[in-house]
Amino acid sequence: MKPHTVLSALLALGISAGAHAKLPTEVDGLIEVKSKLMEAVYLQPGADFRTYTQIMIDPSVVSFRKNWLQNQNNSQPIGAADRQISAADAQNILNTAQMTFDQVFSDTLAKAGYTIVTAAGPGVLRLSPSVANLYIVDPQPNGPTMGRTFTVQPSEATLVLEARDSQTNTKLAVVLDEQETQSAGGAQFSSQSGNLADFKKMVDFWASTSAKGLENLKAVSPVPTDLSPNQKL
Repeated sequence: MKPHTVLSALLALGISAGAHAKLPTEVDGLIEVKSKLMEAVYLQPGADFRTYTQIMIDPSVVSFRKNWLQNQNNSQPIGAADRQISAADAQNILNTAQMTFDQVFSDTLAKAGYTIVTAAGPGVLRLSPSVANLYIVDPQPNGPTMGRTFTVQPSEATLVLEARDSQTNTKLAVVLDEQETQSAGGAQFSSQSGNLADFKKMVDFWASTSAKGLENLKAVSPVPTDLSPNQKL
């Protein structure tokens, strides 16, 4: 598959309903293994991660949860035309999310000790990240406190991360993880800057966890060739 096409396959298999939906034990020839770090991890039997010291990161692909824009606008009070979100507003949110993800993800992996490169080569692992099912609670512009929304519902998103050898394009791993930005039990004011700050924390978690996961994979490499579903490595 080409970069990011695993996302389409997983969406077809059910992650559009949330990452907590029942997932397959195999995706594109990769086998699901037990993981304490991410919600689901799929590995290529026989994959060897020990030689990778540099990382090449494709631009992320970010998409809203199905019908997010329509549902957001339908939830606004009658007559509150100034709170309606246009298609242009929604695209601006996606653009900001993509730029934020790319910057934070790259910076966090670099801080973890990996050299970030822009070209394929020996020892270069290529990552293709996607953020699916992005759900933002009341993404209104900043304003006076009285103009903000008091909410108890968390924002959510699902990471789909593909890892391949940068030279051969061999798919080595796929990671899936859903995160929420706050506890549903804690009421907070919703604002544009608050939503972005929460998203940055989410991306930082994904990147730091990915770095830790890669080190764990190096420790158990090569992956067994007779890998079985839900095997603990």
